[in-house]
Amino acid sequence: MAKQDDLETQPRSAVMLELLRLDVGSAVALVGHPIHVIMVHFPIAFAIATLGVDVFYWFSGDTFWARVGIWSTGMAFWSGVAASIVGTGELLLVRGIRLLEASWSHAVAAMTLVAIAGANWGLRLMDPASILPHGLALSALASVMVGFAGWHGGKLVFDHGVGILISPKD
Repeated sequence: MAKQDDLETQPRSAVMLELLRLDVGSAVALVGHPIHVIMVHFPIAFAIATLGVDVFYWFSGDTFWARVGIWSTGMAFWSGVAASIVGTGELLLVRGIRLLEASWSHAVAAMTLVAIAGANWGLRLMDPASILPHGLALSALASVMVGFAGWHGGKLVFDHGVGILISPKD
């Protein structure tokens, strides 16, 4: 029969059991906070903002929105590249993260998102007249890829405990 003290030291959640099974701590962190988690908000926000800007441009025809779209999709691309570099470092440096299927799914979805953002930015730089319909379609596709990448990133955090700090209290 198990002692009461043994039951209190046992992890109570699947995530805690997963943390005991694999080392999924962050290798690229700032004061204990994973840098990738800090950075991913920027490409997500800029990719979604580009879709909104394109819809405004579609309805108004104002070239202001076309200029804003060039900046927002350029920022989505470059902030995505930066977040991808840090995320790839985490993937390659931490064995426990490499062993998780969701890590690879997240990486593929995120790199696809960065590629779409880069194509969208290049399209706008080379041919601003093609924002409608091609830029709008790429912005919509980028927003869908944000959902896929975010879903798998969320699985890493909430199902596998990647990048979380553990409190000594349960």
